[in-house]
Amino acid sequence: MCGIAGELRFDKTPADLAAVERITHKMAPRGPDSQGFHSQGPIALGHRRLKIMDLADASGQPMLDPHLGLAMVFNGSIYNYPELRAELLGLGYRFFSEGDTEVLLKAWHAWGKDMLPKLNGMFALAIWERDTQRLFLARDRLGIKPLYLSRTDRRLRFASSLPALLQGGDLDTSLDPQALNFYLNFHSVVPAPRTLVKGVEKLPPASWMQVDADGNLSQGLWWQLDYGPREDELNLGFDDWRDRLLGSLRDAVAIRQRAAREVGVLLSGGVDSSLLVGLLAESGVERLPTFSIGFQDAGGERGDEFEYSDLIARHYGTRHQQLRIGEHEVLEQLPAAFDAMSEPMVSHDCIAFYLLSREVSKHCKVVQSGQGADELFGGYHWYPPLADTRDPFNTYRAAFFDRSHTEYQSTVAPAWLTDDLAGDYVRQHFERPGALDPVDKALRLDSTLMLVDDPVKRVDNMTMAWGLEARVPFLDYRVAELSARIPSRFKLGDGGKAVLKAAARQVIPAAVIDRPKGYFPVPGLKHLEGRTREWVRELLLDPSQDRGLFQATMLERLLASPAEDITPLRGSKLWQMAALNLWLNQQGL
Repeated sequence: MCGIAGELRFDKTPADLAAVERITHKMAPRGPDSQGFHSQGPIALGHRRLKIMDLADASGQPMLDPHLGLAMVFNGSIYNYPELRAELLGLGYRFFSEGDTEVLLKAWHAWGKDMLPKLNGMFALAIWERDTQRLFLARDRLGIKPLYLSRTDRRLRFASSLPALLQGGDLDTSLDPQALNFYLNFHSVVPAPRTLVKGVEKLPPASWMQVDADGNLSQGLWWQLDYGPREDELNLGFDDWRDRLLGSLRDAVAIRQRAAREVGVLLSGGVDSSLLVGLLAESGVERLPTFSIGFQDAGGERGDEFEYSDLIARHYGTRHQQLRIGEHEVLEQLPAAFDAMSEPMVSHDCIAFYLLSREVSKHCKVVQSGQGADELFGGYHWYPPLADTRDPFNTYRAAFFDRSHTEYQSTVAPAWLTDDLAGDYVRQHFERPGALDPVDKALRLDSTLMLVDDPVKRVDNMTMAWGLEARVPFLDYRVAELSARIPSRFKLGDGGKAVLKAAARQVIPAAVIDRPKGYFPVPGLKHLEGRTREWVRELLLDPSQDRGLFQATMLERLLASPAEDITPLRGSKLWQMAALNLWLNQQGL
């Protein structure tokens, strides 16, 4: 787990190492243990290191192998690297380090792009071939690790975060109206390759890109998630799928314990994180470090789920720590949390993950977390209505989109208006082959798009702000592929995630399963009461922060009528708009 950066020149001049150094230094929190640089001719690489798999200096980056003519920077963890190392040893390769970085370097030399399907892990990587003068970039299947790009006719730059890439200069920092359309409508999700900044794009998940020193570029997709059972699985019943899922999760959780440092769990008190604790205890892990966070109650909503996280902690004898945060600290720390965001995220639990990560990083450098289970196994409220619909797209849109296109038109200033881009995108995604069932269409969209640019990005950004590595076993590709083959009727029962809950009943106390569904709550942001609402008002109405994005009449209407401020997902439209201003402020844009 690290931060990577680099530049490849196309104009026959040496790479701008100073720019790469500025970009890399901005990512110091992602890799607090050490840094490294490599520059030769048109290529420059930078790296910030968080030591997880191998603590020795031999696994430092950029990693060079002069004999093979390769240089590499890599962010992430490859969990099956011991098995790949053994395979490469059998092919005659020799190693000078003990971690996963060198395994990737040798794997590229042995197999090229064919190495990618062999990898079980999360990663964004860049490999430079000295002799061919080609740069290869790739990102993991479900986009757990980010990779941002800036391209001109003179050069390509890349980095693990957008704010870092801005430090290099020489890019268009204006706001992209098309990305703004997605942000305001599709619950703040801006699909790759776009970002809100015109001059920055992101490599899509499960994608690779190859560029040479003349600027010739090729790009491709190396994995996709297809829905529906295989031929030999057509007759499987609920219990069969439950057992296969439990076995797959056992493997996914166990392999994510591979590290040279202690691994803990972010324990929310929900089914997903509780199941992780139960599976780790089942595998023999004792005195597991677990961590929970709670906030001040607001709007009649409880700000913690300690009742359930305490139950699991007591049941398994974990080394449990609680953190409770007051409203004043949420407001004080929000600017810092937004400074750590690669893109603005409005989910109110961003600040929860930011503050939780701050405390966890004092005790632990690696944690497992339960993101992805809802998107893979049908845990959200908008899935059941899709089961009987004849119009999947409009049923999904009514439940998920923050605004109708008509309301969007009355929200943004005329200069920023676009067509219904977010609606068209989702409609086209629903029409793609590979998912016939309406529920599966939504699950595929959420698992490969919304999940990537909301929950997963949130966890990466907020944990890495404190040099904490978060591992997400539900996003093991074997679990994801299995989930896609399970018929949707086996997911929607029992209040959602039926097959996952059935698997969990084999492991953890039923009291955690048979409870009302909760979220990572920060009620003060969700309900915008008291000081928080006044702070949002200032962000939106202060003339010094007016970028001409929003119509004044809409802002005044929402501020005057809190009932109109709520989105279908029970979020705040005002907070979404204020969050964009706050993020732009923090990035100096």
